[in-house]
Amino acid sequence: MIVENNKMVSVTYELKLGNKEGETIEVSSEENPLIFPFGGGMLLPAFENGLLNKEVGDSFEIEINAKDGYGEVDEYMVINIPKSAFIIDGKIDDEIVAIGNTLPMMSSSGHPMNGLILSIEDDEVIMDFNHPLAGQDLYFNGKVIDVRDTTDDDLFGGNHEECESEGGCGTCGCGHKH
Repeated sequence: MIVENNKMVSVTYELKLGNKEGETIEVSSEENPLIFPFGGGMLLPAFENGLLNKEVGDSFEIEINAKDGYGEVDEYMVINIPKSAFIIDGKIDDEIVAIGNTLPMMSSSGHPMNGLILSIEDDEVIMDFNHPLAGQDLYFNGKVIDVRDTTDDDLFGGNHEECESEGGCGTCGCGHKH
């Protein structure tokens, strides 16, 4: 079976910054492989493109430039936030609001974002909301260890309690009809 849309794919890989001689920043082993529905938009498109049509046992090397990975560093994603935004119960927790910490925040439209604290000034905190790998070229090498058809449980988490009702589900989108 080949890697293509609507298949569950399991891979081992090593991710390095820059190129094959770069710093290893992530490893996925046979004991803990990356398992994902191919074509589901969960991974970088360039990574999936590098796996397309591979078979179980095939090795791969995928080089992704920053633009096709997590993008270039965007200076507009470095934001000065008033220090008052971090006050809880009348004070700022210096263990949480510290240079180098990443904090979960919300955008003005309510979307969750993670921001890295770059510096703390008298009246503001400077945070970087770029993806941690923005501006980095990526190099993956690994092996395809399994390819199989997807199941409803793979796609919808196996939670089909609503499917037991007459006429099918309608809520989880699995298409079950009972």
